[in-house]
Amino acid sequence: MQLDKLVTFYKALGDPTRVRILAILANGPLHGQALAGKLGVTPPTITHHMAKLREAGIVYERRDKNTIYFSLHEVNLKRQTQAIWNVLERAKDMRSSEAEWFAQAEENHEQRRAQMAAEHMHVIKSFLTPDGKLKQIPSQRKKKLIVFEHMVRGLEHGRKYKEQEINDYIRQFHEDYATIRREFVMNHYMYREDGIYELNPEEMWAKAEDLH
Repeated sequence: MQLDKLVTFYKALGDPTRVRILAILANGPLHGQALAGKLGVTPPTITHHMAKLREAGIVYERRDKNTIYFSLHEVNLKRQTQAIWNVLERAKDMRSSEAEWFAQAEENHEQRRAQMAAEHMHVIKSFLTPDGKLKQIPSQRKKKLIVFEHMVRGLEHGRKYKEQEINDYIRQFHEDYATIRREFVMNHYMYREDGIYELNPEEMWAKAEDLH
């Protein structure tokens, strides 16, 4: 198993809420609304965590009419748990080469981060004018997420915004505040309740680098 897959797997398990989700699903499939009720969290929070677990191959989903049920992917869970032991076993006999392998993997990871940073900067320069105005909303989802993340970083975590405040903020970048405001919610940058908007934790944001 590739190092990136192992890292994705263990990162997915590195959140208490996700571990609690797995403990609940160990007793059988459930839909997102039921999971939200059992854990006392919002449905967008469940959506965020299930995306991470699904990406790591720990859960899978089944649609029944308009309801999506989540189940543990027990085979993959066992296989990926075993994979780390396989790495350690190989390391016993291949200490030097294994160390080189990890070093190369880390170097590749840093290179990817640098490439992503450069790509983000290129997109921002392409779609925003020097004074920060959005020339147009990107049609490609990856570029759209890069632009939206740049925009929401100007908002304050922990502050509750009225809808008019969000409209005025977005209008600084682009006149189509209604479309962009909806995108902020759809991509989990913000949570809306009773006309009040608040930034979600950054871990919940849709990320351009997660797209394949």
